Amino acid sequence: MNELARRDLLRAFLGAPALWAVGCASRKGGRKLSDIDGGLVLRRERLGHRMRDLTQIPTPTGWADCDVAVVGGGVTGLSCMRALKAAGIENTMLLELDEKVGGTSQAGSMPPSPHPWGAHYVTVPQAANRPLIKLLQDVGAVESVLADGSLVMAEQHLVADPSERVFYRGRWYEGLYPFVGAAVEEREQKLRFEKEIDRWVGFRDASGRPAFALPMSLGSEDPRVQALDAVSMDSWMRESGFSSERLRWWVEYACRDDYGTTLADTSAWSVFFYFASRKAKAGGPYQEVVTWPDGNAHLVSHLRRGVTPKTGHAVLSVQNGEDDVSIVALDASAGGEPRAVGVRARYVVMATPQFINARVVRGLKGDRLAAAQSFEQSPWMVANLQLRARPGGAGFPLCWDNVLYDSPSLGYVVATHQQGPHRGPTVLTYYYPLVDSDARVARRRLLELGWEQWAEVALSDLERAHPGLRDYVERIDIARWGHGMVRSTPGRIWDGRRLLAAAPHGRIHFAHTDLSGVALFEEAFDQGNRAGAEVVARMTQSAARP
Repeated sequence: MNELARRDLLRAFLGAPALWAVGCASRKGGRKLSDIDGGLVLRRERLGHRMRDLTQIPTPTGWADCDVAVVGGGVTGLSCMRALKAAGIENTMLLELDEKVGGTSQAGSMPPSPHPWGAHYVTVPQAANRPLIKLLQDVGAVESVLADGSLVMAEQHLVADPSERVFYRGRWYEGLYPFVGAAVEEREQKLRFEKEIDRWVGFRDASGRPAFALPMSLGSEDPRVQALDAVSMDSWMRESGFSSERLRWWVEYACRDDYGTTLADTSAWSVFFYFASRKAKAGGPYQEVVTWPDGNAHLVSHLRRGVTPKTGHAVLSVQNGEDDVSIVALDASAGGEPRAVGVRARYVVMATPQFINARVVRGLKGDRLAAAQSFEQSPWMVANLQLRARPGGAGFPLCWDNVLYDSPSLGYVVATHQQGPHRGPTVLTYYYPLVDSDARVARRRLLELGWEQWAEVALSDLERAHPGLRDYVERIDIARWGHGMVRSTPGRIWDGRRLLAAAPHGRIHFAHTDLSGVALFEEAFDQGNRAGAEVVARMTQSAARP
């Protein structure tokens, strides 16, 4: 890559701060990108795009039968399979496009550690979220449950100190809000915003439900809460007198972190959900989080126990019949030319994004089809960097979560942080959401760049905080998530389309984080349990009929 091309790349994907910091002149010395190993991984778009571009559905070479088929092997699909198994339903089948299950909770490994390719933590659940508490107990992350329902977590699963820092004006500072140099008015606005969060934390509706909860199904549907969904967070902050640049950055970081969107494209409901759902009581601290070197793949490995998924299966068609549902899929699991296979199931759970459902589920029409087509997903780039030693940097020491104030990225997490000691080789997982208002434009920008360009973006961004970083880098692997997480735009949560898309269609049920409007493990787990319970109830009713 010549210097002019590099300059244009950094201007387009990192902006003026990066150009100013790294300079436009050719670098003197240091490792060249061509000396660093790596490549593109998780190339799910190849089979997915082949599925999209088919002009007709091929005839299956054979048919298999089961009671319940689950399409989609992410956390939602695996949770649904777990719920079915717990109810005694064993004749099931799981179909997954990827070579591995887990969805955005997949993990990889490079010396010296496994590392996440997406979701990498879970907030310690509050007492009402009993199913998730049970799961965390099963994996050994809970030491005890206190009389009030709060948890004592096993220390090794909680994020180790120091947990988070922000790079601001040339130095690292503890925490994610840059207090250094903040004017009195800026600090007052930050305090006033925290009080607004606490006001919603303390809210209870007529049924005693909190305004916001994890999962969201435990929260309130009160009109006063739903009204926040009708406006963008940008509009709400302006109308409420929150003008501080630091505060707006801090809140927008939350938008980019959980939704892949800007303040202008995120509903105010979604932002207050982000903060308030993670507090047990007003004025109290935010709930701690649990994490593992391989991120939420640690939980995926537990959820998939007893499940033999059919990976490499791209579902082309799902159609209701009188007594069953027929599925046609392309099986590419054996390599070579994919072959069409068929499955007949009494019930099907589509644990897939809505844009997939809109294409493959036959018979969706009118408002029901329009609801499925209305969802948008934010694309992401994730890079894992293998380092032979920890990078230097001025200020507060290396943390688990490391954020750059003036970067369009979310910074990085350290895969070896839980293992300690905090020296020697490590793996940094770098996250870059593409937040263009038009998700299709963002997706095109993501896929137009190959390994070399995205590796250069990640290195140049991080070198501002860690000069000479590329001299430590042995390998960079890149994952491009074209449909990484659902966008929680104004109106998305409570305008009716989300609930309409979740309604069963004949013998076909639906479950995905899209249907929560929030792409979190807690929501995926809850959606899978809900759909599993729906199917179990229908099968029980059917068995009870004479």
